[in-house]
Amino acid sequence: MPESTPSAFLEARRPLLRLIVERLSKRYDYLSILGTDDSGIAYRTMRGETWAGEPMWVQRGFVVRAQRDGHIVEYAFNELEGSDPTAAAASAIADRIAERLDALFAAAKDATRYPTLPDEPARAEHRGKVAVDAFAVDPERCLSRLAAVRDKLLEAPGIVSATTRADFVRVSRCFVSPHRDLFQTFDWSQAYVFGVSRRGEVAKTSYRAASGLLGLEVLDRLEAQVPELATELTALLDAVRIEPGEYEVIMMPDMSGTLAHEAFGHGVELDMFVKKRAKAAEYFGKQVASPMVTMYDGAAGVEQTGSFLFDDEGNLGTTTTVIKDGILVAGFSDALSALSLRMPATGNGRRQAYDHKAYARMTNTYFASGTSTLEEMVASTKKGWLLDRLNSGMEDPRNWGIQLIALVGKEIVDGKLTGRVASPVYCSGYVPDVLCAIDMLSKDFELGGSGACGKGYKEFAKVSSGGPCVKTRMRLG
Repeated sequence: MPESTPSAFLEARRPLLRLIVERLSKRYDYLSILGTDDSGIAYRTMRGETWAGEPMWVQRGFVVRAQRDGHIVEYAFNELEGSDPTAAAASAIADRIAERLDALFAAAKDATRYPTLPDEPARAEHRGKVAVDAFAVDPERCLSRLAAVRDKLLEAPGIVSATTRADFVRVSRCFVSPHRDLFQTFDWSQAYVFGVSRRGEVAKTSYRAASGLLGLEVLDRLEAQVPELATELTALLDAVRIEPGEYEVIMMPDMSGTLAHEAFGHGVELDMFVKKRAKAAEYFGKQVASPMVTMYDGAAGVEQTGSFLFDDEGNLGTTTTVIKDGILVAGFSDALSALSLRMPATGNGRRQAYDHKAYARMTNTYFASGTSTLEEMVASTKKGWLLDRLNSGMEDPRNWGIQLIALVGKEIVDGKLTGRVASPVYCSGYVPDVLCAIDMLSKDFELGGSGACGKGYKEFAKVSSGGPCVKTRMRLG
């Protein structure tokens, strides 16, 4: 498979960045530069209309991080004159950057002081591979493929509306410090098909998605799901409302992954510990889930849209075991929260863009697989619901309340699916209660990365979540 083409803009400026860092590092206790050049193209189709443009993830710029006497400041800019890697050019640029940094330090006299940022030696490069380079394909071909997926869904009886969309992003980033020289280029993609079915005054909606470190081949994965979506949309027209109460629930991977993401993803972002906004800080070393539960987060353990070689602070991606055998054992950090808590950085320092602050953010968050089959999980259920097609999820890390919304609920009575369907299904609970009630995990494992995660209501980062099917208990309505 062909390698992703690295940013010519960054490649040309890396020698100059090294010289700038060499000169600036003599003036500060710590100095680094992150360079970004992320490009992308987005497509949308609906009946009678097609569109192509840029996704939200496009950016080009640099951010300098410096430390002096414990204080840490950052200066972001999006222009770097030329690529002349001479001592004179580097000195002139370094002087201009130093002038800005010194002004920031002068204004930061009362700011938090941190131990000196580490700068262990690391030199590495990563270039991803895709089967079909979406950036080398005529946009008309991409739009035609998406339109064909849309039209295929519209052919099904009862489907009155369908739309498709796809985003293709090429990430190119370099990180330079006195002892680190890192570079990465890789592609990720996400694609969706949304449908609406109608019968009289009743209308229902659902979707399918595909994502990964993929190129145009992501559309093959999307198209393969259209027949299943058409069948589901027809069944949803007969959907009932669930009688509110506590039920046994089986969550499909898109739902169980969001449970992991919301329950002990945001809950163990260590910058929330520093701000004393996370209840999980009181539970390290304690049981917070069923003994059969193990949960991970990390950019290095799996391959999905949350994977990378290094984060936006120059720390290599890792895999963090958050929960092991039901015990909360670790959280994940950005560099500053790691310093504040005297913990190692886990490679989770991520920025929405080069001119945004780095926060402790999730990457790929998932439960480990179990030993059961989905059929065994259904057979073990006396009265409950099989939940699929995540609509949304949220959690309160201070109080551990959680809410998930599924577009599809399938009733189970006496170990069998009855054929009754509910939509939407609202799920809520107290995080330790929900996780401690887990009594079965499937052998299957699936990650999805077609969404984005916000830090509160802002600071979006690309993530994935998933794992096996999970059986637990929750309040439904």
